[in-house]
Amino acid sequence: MRTARSIFAAVALAAAAGLSTPASAAERIVSIGGAITEILYTLGAGDRIVAVDTTSLYPEAAPKLPQVGYLRSLAAEPIIALKPTLIIADGDAGPPAVIKQIREAGVRLEVTPADPSVANVYEKIRIVSALVGEEAKGNELAEAIRRDLRSLAKAVAAIPDRPRVLFLLSVGRGSPLAGGNETHADTIIALAGGVNAAAGFTGYKPIPAEGVVAARPDVILVVDRTAAALGGEKVILARAEIAATPAGRAKRIVTMDGLLLLGFGPRTAVAARELALRLHPGLRLD
Repeated sequence: MRTARSIFAAVALAAAAGLSTPASAAERIVSIGGAITEILYTLGAGDRIVAVDTTSLYPEAAPKLPQVGYLRSLAAEPIIALKPTLIIADGDAGPPAVIKQIREAGVRLEVTPADPSVANVYEKIRIVSALVGEEAKGNELAEAIRRDLRSLAKAVAAIPDRPRVLFLLSVGRGSPLAGGNETHADTIIALAGGVNAAAGFTGYKPIPAEGVVAARPDVILVVDRTAAALGGEKVILARAEIAATPAGRAKRIVTMDGLLLLGFGPRTAVAARELALRLHPGLRLD
């Protein structure tokens, strides 16, 4: 049950976001953020979207829509030129000056919180479903995710050993970029029954070669685009700093779709279950 404080916070957020005025079926929506776009399609509101950002890669229809650029480096003019009646943006959208410019142009812009937690998955669903008048579907979706994650948590709780997982967002010239505490990578690793090997810092930061070795990862986790750009898993495992780790010696590397793994949208439970099965071969899930 929600505490009185959390209920008050939810009501305050809803009022601040203008959720008392849901979008109509005639809305022209610009969706900025892969998770936002997935939620809209899952709620049956995909036909109201007139443009998306470049992180909106799922479902298959999304990247076929007109694009407004990368969510962190948007420009106001191309978005305003689409004459949207509603823009729904992920909390990481920006830069702030562009967000301000869009609002000053009189375009309705709603921004979801930026928080790499499971709780924020439900919050994004609540906000978006209210904006498009699909609260019932939103509640059903959130409950389905909760149910799947509860089942996964039960299975993971029975696992005696937790592998140390090092998530590398980028691996190329210079130090790799690793996911520390308070990141989507940190959260998904925990959901899947792993231990974040880069838990000594917060956010995504470069990790030097000696840091990779000192982290002692049992598994290297990367998104598939990173693996493909570098020539495949073997090339990553052959890097000196990775080859010197337990993961490198055991040739244990997991690659997953980036939006699925880090998007924290409707497929969050799917991503956590897939990663759990990769980290724990033989794990039995309902």
